[in-house]
Amino acid sequence: MPSLNKVFGDLPVTIFEAMSQLARDNNAINLGQGFPDDPGPEDIRKAAADASLNGYNQYPSMMGIPELRQAIASHYGHWHGLKLDPMTEVMVTSGGTEALTSSILAVVEPGDEVICFQPVYDSYLPIIRQAGGIPRLLRLEPPDWRLNEEMLRSAFNPKTKAVLFNNPLNPAAVVYPREDLELLARFCQEFDSIAICDEVWEHVVFDGREHIPLITIPGMRDRTIKVGSAGKIFSLTGWKIGFVCAAPALLKVASKVHQFLTFTTAPNLQAAVAYGLHKPDQYFYDMRKDLARSRDRLTKGLEDIGFPVLKSQGTYFLTVDLSPLGLNETDEAFCRRIVNDYKVAAIPVSAFYEQDAVTSVVRFCFAKKDATLDTALERLADAVHRRKR
Repeated sequence: MPSLNKVFGDLPVTIFEAMSQLARDNNAINLGQGFPDDPGPEDIRKAAADASLNGYNQYPSMMGIPELRQAIASHYGHWHGLKLDPMTEVMVTSGGTEALTSSILAVVEPGDEVICFQPVYDSYLPIIRQAGGIPRLLRLEPPDWRLNEEMLRSAFNPKTKAVLFNNPLNPAAVVYPREDLELLARFCQEFDSIAICDEVWEHVVFDGREHIPLITIPGMRDRTIKVGSAGKIFSLTGWKIGFVCAAPALLKVASKVHQFLTFTTAPNLQAAVAYGLHKPDQYFYDMRKDLARSRDRLTKGLEDIGFPVLKSQGTYFLTVDLSPLGLNETDEAFCRRIVNDYKVAAIPVSAFYEQDAVTSVVRFCFAKKDATLDTALERLADAVHRRKR
């Protein structure tokens, strides 16, 4: 058998796949996977159906249909005051992961160092390594998961080509304040590094918080690649429509990578997303309000049972820190126990670390119907009373 690509060939089965399989095997409620029960906004789905029946269904522009690129630019101009040229600074991809892959491969060359913050999205490290880059991993810790100067000073150096930054942060459910963004921006400028910003959760923020794109921080406009996702904005995770926004010099190279990955994306879905991005502000506020209500429902239920819940500031997720409970088991062991014994699946946050992992935090998805959450809570009623060893 010829030697295969070790970057991918040596990857283990992910905990996400393992937990989902255990959920299926146990007929469990799956609060591990991050997608809503709801089918998504009906008017946007109808727009996609209409575009499929009555619109253009051949190859669209590689960069994305013009009306979607214009809608993306207008949307970010309205929400963040970010002025983008839709023809030279906006590209449509087949989902956020492809957007990130195009961005990483456009920037990283063999020997370049790339700073990543753990807990880290699982696609980052394999793609960095496939490009020949060297990940430099920084450890974020509960309950705040914040950046600090000492942490950044320990990693940034003349070989730092890029930093990958996820805000809001999955799985920790943190929305980073301007203070942290300005600190990271200062280091990027000092070391002439490019920021690749995974901001797919940008609209899923709660309690009046504001998502601040790093690209809008002074000095970052020409050294930031901003990645967004219609799937997260509209709770249509299967649509896989991603956005890449960057200065022309950065986007030009990212587009060359995109050309040889997926080339283009379904035109009917692009047309529907363009329609959706023009929806009134109240739609986005109502979406946040509905998700916050589900967050609060699951939070209260878990706290009533006895789980120490860390406050969710954004994303579809909340986390629980098991360390005060004295259960004498890791987050992964706990997740395997509750899926087998209580028929509820969750994700251990240690799965988002490659080294020096936090092993006491568990992630639950609350983007589910009330009945789903309530049944899960009923099943978990005795889960924290496991006899100590």
